[in-house]
Amino acid sequence: MSDRYQEKNSFKEIFQNYIFITIGAIIFAYGLETFLVPNQVIDGGVVGISLILDELIVPIPFSIFLVVLNIPFLFIGYKQIGKSFAFQSLYGIILASIFTELFHHVEPITDDPLLAAIFGGIVLGVGVGTVLRNNGALDGTEILATLISSKTSFSVGQVVMIFNIFILGSAGFVFSIDSTFYSLIAYFIAFKVIDIVIVGMNESKSVLIVSDKYKEIGEALLNRLGRTVTYFTGEGGYSGEEKKVIYCVITRLEEAKLKAIVRYFDPNAFLAMSDVSDVKGGQFKKKSIH
Repeated sequence: MSDRYQEKNSFKEIFQNYIFITIGAIIFAYGLETFLVPNQVIDGGVVGISLILDELIVPIPFSIFLVVLNIPFLFIGYKQIGKSFAFQSLYGIILASIFTELFHHVEPITDDPLLAAIFGGIVLGVGVGTVLRNNGALDGTEILATLISSKTSFSVGQVVMIFNIFILGSAGFVFSIDSTFYSLIAYFIAFKVIDIVIVGMNESKSVLIVSDKYKEIGEALLNRLGRTVTYFTGEGGYSGEEKKVIYCVITRLEEAKLKAIVRYFDPNAFLAMSDVSDVKGGQFKKKSIH
């Protein structure tokens, strides 16, 4: 199966995604350049690595590092999540890099590192969360974390946290130990704000699907997402007809793909999702990604 599921997305949906990704990228760039960078406070992931390299290799600007370092992760995202996600992420990253250059000479909002860490974390969280909510990403480490999580017992959040402990810790060697502490504050605030912005896209979600095309949808979820499904038999309360119900658990990066798959086979299917705070056992963490 190919990404033909995504091709059935309406022009309105695609246009809306790009509009919000544009807004999110601009907010992200503004928060980075007017709060964090002037106060030597960094973010985690590829953004943090890019800021450190920008400090060490002066002739090459941060915006170049941001795009170049994300390319391998975008390639992984293209192969494992879908071309729509990869292209929208690439668009967001390029736009963010352009606006970081435009905002680079804007007067900083504050020269207090603590205030910069707090409010910069909030602004960054809003920007990144907006992009994630619209099927894009500004940092490729989360894509890699999803793949590592699928083959280990670690959650996506735990893998990202391990990455960022090393990245943020490096700020102490490049800038100062105070920079590390302020960066940790900014990172944790941004992390929490992202969760607030992307309500409905938490790390794990349980899914219920009621459709006459349950076999086709179930096979597509297995083949495209590597997710095993469980079939239940139910009865329509109004019609009294026997219905098949599909149940599965997915990660937040897989939500857009799942919706596209369901829409492709049955636009009228009943689809319900709910947050899952903990998932253990079965093949959820040990699944294979095809």
